[in-house]
Formats: sequence, structure tokens, C-alpha cells
Amino acid sequence: MSDLTIDINADLGEFEESLANGTDFELMRYITSANVACGGHAGNEQTMRQTLSAARQLKVAVGAHPGYPDRANFGRVESPLSPAEIEGSVGQQIAALVKIAEFLDMRLGHVKPHGALYRAANTNREVALAIGRAVKAIDPGLVMVGQAGSPVLDVWHAMGLRFAAEAFADRAYEPDGTLRKRTLFGALLDNPARAAQQAIDIAVRHRIIASDGSELTVEARTMCIHSDTPGSVAIAREVNQRLKAAGVRVQDLS
Repeated sequence: MSDLTIDINADLGEFEESLANGTDFELMRYITSANVACGGHAGNEQTMRQTLSAARQLKVAVGAHPGYPDRANFGRVESPLSPAEIEGSVGQQIAALVKIAEFLDMRLGHVKPHGALYRAANTNREVALAIGRAVKAIDPGLVMVGQAGSPVLDVWHAMGLRFAAEAFADRAYEPDGTLRKRTLFGALLDNPARAAQQAIDIAVRHRIIASDGSELTVEARTMCIHSDTPGSVAIAREVNQRLKAAGVRVQDLS
């Protein structure tokens, strides 16, 4: 199993209180990549600076986490923005984070869309292309993170962008490979042992057990633990420790 590797990522800098009370910092101890909210669905100059500084201290890789500019719905509702508007918004968000990273002598390594923008890119080629164009204009070397098995990865690959397929340790899957809607029972795997078992299944067995008990095949280079899942720090700790105990090397996407 020594050749098995996977990145653990988390969406951070989304809540000022999580930065203030140290939750984000503690979570970063057990991940290898931080997706930093950069002003769309959440985040501002102060939270970006705090998150990047913490990541630098803990030697965690950093990337941009752009979302629909819709703070009222936390970027979780699909927006009627045109492809050109999406491209402009995503570009502005990434550029804002790049500016702060450069000031701190840091470099972004990846981009992972947030929430409804992530889901839209999975199914809408024009949205995927818009995000890809925004990234290419800033840094074509950035790694694009998208859901394993989704056509969005093929779109970005065709654009000449690097990409990493993502799976989720703390979310339940439906039989068709989509994530179970957050409003439904059992959508969140907030039990550390359950999340860790799913992480092992993903990294070692390349499978996920769906909500109906069926088995899905998944090939992922990175797996997500959401910072707003209840008990996220305990989940990340258990996932990290169980993966290493199973012989998986936990490392970032670089």
C-alpha cells in the first residue's frame, strides 16, 4: 500500500468565528490543502490574510475557493449569471487571493469552486469553460479540483489545465454518484469513524458505498472534509490517522 497517496482538503476562511476561536487552525493540522474563500460566497481581505498566514505556519498548501457572489445564500443556490459574468467574478476572487498570497510570499496551487458553482460546473459545460478561462488568465499552472467522475474534469483537461479528481469523506453519495442533498437525512457523515471508513474506501479500495448500499467506483487524488460539518476537527483527525495507519501517504497536490 506504500504507493497510495491522497490529499486531504478543507474549505476554510468562510466564517470569521471559526478563525477567531481557532477551529480553522486546528482543522489545518490534519489536512494538506486549504481552499480559501476569496470574497464571493464568503471571505474578505482580513479572513484571507488570516487563513493564508495559518496555512503557512502549518505548512498547508493553499488554493482559491471562488463561489457565486451570493453571501445571502452562502453560494449554495445556482445563480443566473452569464458565462462572461462567472468568468469575471471568479477571476476577481482568485486575483484578490493571489494579491494577498504574494504579499505573504506564498503561492496558490489550486482552485476549487464552491457550492452551487461547483455543482453547476459538473453539469454545465459553459460554466466549466468560464471558470477555466478565468484560471488560465491568472495562472494556467493551477490545479483545478472537480468531482471525480464528472465531465468538468474532461473540459478542463481539454483546455490544457491540470486537474485533480475529488471525493468527499464527510458526505453521503446517491447511487448515481451525486452527493446526497444536505436537506435529506444522512447527508452528512458527522461520525468520525464513519467518515474515516469512507476515506479508507476511497483511498485504498477506490469505492464508495452509496445511500442504498450499492457500490460506486471512484478514483480520486483529493478528498474533502467540510469545515462546517459538525465535529470537523475530530473527523479530520480520525481520517488523517486512519489513512496513515492503512499505509496511505497523505500529501498535497503539488
